[in-house]
Amino acid sequence: MRIGIDLGGTKIAGIVLDGGGKTQWSNRIPTPKQDYDATIAAVRDLIVQAETETGTKATVGIGIPGSQVRATGRVQNSNLTWINGRPFCADLSAALGRDVRVANDAHCFALSEAVDGAAADCRAVFGVIIGTGCGGGLVFDGRIIDGPNGIGGEWGHMPLPWPTPDESPGPMCWCGRRGCMEMWVSGTALERDHQTVTGHALRAPEIVANAADRACQATLDRHLSRLARGLAVVIDIFDPDTIVLGGGLSNMPHLYDQLPDAVRPHVFADDPAIDIRPPKYGDSSGVRGAAWLWDGSPDGG
Repeated sequence: MRIGIDLGGTKIAGIVLDGGGKTQWSNRIPTPKQDYDATIAAVRDLIVQAETETGTKATVGIGIPGSQVRATGRVQNSNLTWINGRPFCADLSAALGRDVRVANDAHCFALSEAVDGAAADCRAVFGVIIGTGCGGGLVFDGRIIDGPNGIGGEWGHMPLPWPTPDESPGPMCWCGRRGCMEMWVSGTALERDHQTVTGHALRAPEIVANAADRACQATLDRHLSRLARGLAVVIDIFDPDTIVLGGGLSNMPHLYDQLPDAVRPHVFADDPAIDIRPPKYGDSSGVRGAAWLWDGSPDGG
């Protein structure tokens, strides 16, 4: 039995999987705001509840926004700012009285889809999150690829490749740099770009629903081009068997029809094989991937 926890900005999701990957229990609770100790306590209590209600002790894996520095175990780059700089894994282990494993939530998404999801038939998988933000995770042979900085697959903060004159230097990113991929391909970026160009504020689903409108289609075309250029660089480096899209924008059906052809001209290969798939588990993939960390984590968090 495996427990997975997905720590998000508004909710903490918990799941218990059996050895075959079937859900035996699940629950969601609100995330305490701006309170580190309360967040640790809430995660601990959810794990205790899971074990009490299923009557079993289980391994525990946790997906968090942000990453851990291997040398210190401290969290960095999280939008849950109150966990930044804190030894989250060590503190939660102490609260539970046993080891847990912690990984970036995009890594958990990629692991879930690689283990028994949309990419279960593939060795090399790039899991992409395009929602409010932009993240990614790399999995090879069922194991997360990560390094000493804890940022493997973090393509959201590389610059947009081959920018046009009107795309340079690009919007200012929250990370302090300009022109990051997150500022071009996230759902927030899609909406901002449409408003900047047209003067009209629309949510991403509205832009998609109104694709027959010339201005909305132009917005989607710009987004597709930027997404394709960014993915091409990752393909040149990692050469994945497949790319699985997650996050809110992964529900845009035109991506699966049009994105492979948009990527190919930018890839350094004569006849690039580009396989882009929707997720099998949708927004449940992150919590499922956290449960699989005891199989697919490179070093136990």
